[in-house]
Amino acid sequence: MQQQAPSNFLPQAIRTVGAWAVTLLLFFPLGWLFLTAFKTELQAIHVPPLFIFEPTLGNFSEVQRRSDYLLYARNSLITSLGSTILGLLIAAPAAYSMAFFRTKKTRDILMWMLSTKMMPAVGALVPIYVIAQTAGMLDSLTALTIVFTLSNLPIMVWMLYSAYKDIPPEILEAARMDGANLWTEFRHVVMPLSVGGLASTGLLCLVLSWNEAFWALNLTSAKAGTLATLIASYSSPEGLFWAKLSAASLMAIAPIVVFGWFSQKQLVQGLTFGAVK
Repeated sequence: MQQQAPSNFLPQAIRTVGAWAVTLLLFFPLGWLFLTAFKTELQAIHVPPLFIFEPTLGNFSEVQRRSDYLLYARNSLITSLGSTILGLLIAAPAAYSMAFFRTKKTRDILMWMLSTKMMPAVGALVPIYVIAQTAGMLDSLTALTIVFTLSNLPIMVWMLYSAYKDIPPEILEAARMDGANLWTEFRHVVMPLSVGGLASTGLLCLVLSWNEAFWALNLTSAKAGTLATLIASYSSPEGLFWAKLSAASLMAIAPIVVFGWFSQKQLVQGLTFGAVK
C-alpha cells in the first residue's frame, strides 16, 4: 500500500486542482456580483477593478426606496408558489393515469409534451400576449401564474411519471383486491409512496418559476412584476448602474439560493427523476 500511494497521488492531485478550478470559475460571477453590490457606482466602474474598498449599504436602501423590493419579492413568491401548487394538482393525476393505465398513445403523448419544451418561448409570445390582453389579464399575477404553470407542466408530468413507475404494481393490485377505488388508491397508496418525487418536482419547479424572466418581462410591468422585472428596470438608455444592479440582483437571487442550498438533495433527486429511462 505504501508503494502504491505515490503513484496515486498525482492523479488525485490533478483531479482536486481541476475540481477547485471549475468551482472557482463557476463561483466567480456570483462572488463578483456580491462584491459589486457593496461598492459605489464609481468604485464599480473603476479600472483596474477594486478588490479592497470601503463597503456601503447605500445600494440596498436605494433599491428599496426606488423600486419597492418587497412588492416584487411578494409577486415572485405568489407566482412561484401558485404555479407550483396548480401544476402539481394537474400533473399528479395526469402522471398517475399515464403510469398505471397506459394506452398505445401514452408514450406519444409524453414525447409530445416533452417536445413542447424545445420550442423557443418567443414563438408563443404573440398568441399568449393577445389572449392575456383580450381577457384583461395583462400585468396580473393570475396570467403569470397560469403561464408559469403551463410552462413547467411537461417537466412536472415527466418527473412524476418516472416517480410513479418506481412503485411496485403488486402494491396497487393488493389495494384493488382489498376494494380500493381509483381515488382511494391514488390518495392512500400512490401519494404516500411518492412523497419524495412530489417534493422534488415541486422544489424544482418552484426554482424554475422564481428564475423565469421572459414571461415576466413581456406580460407584466410595475403592478405584477417579479424580481426579474425589478432587475431589468436598472437598465436605462444612459447605461447600466452596475452597483445598484448588482444589489438588486443579489436581493433577487438570495432567497432562492438559500432555499436551493438547503434543498439541494431533493433538487438533484428531482433531476434524476426527470431523466428518460
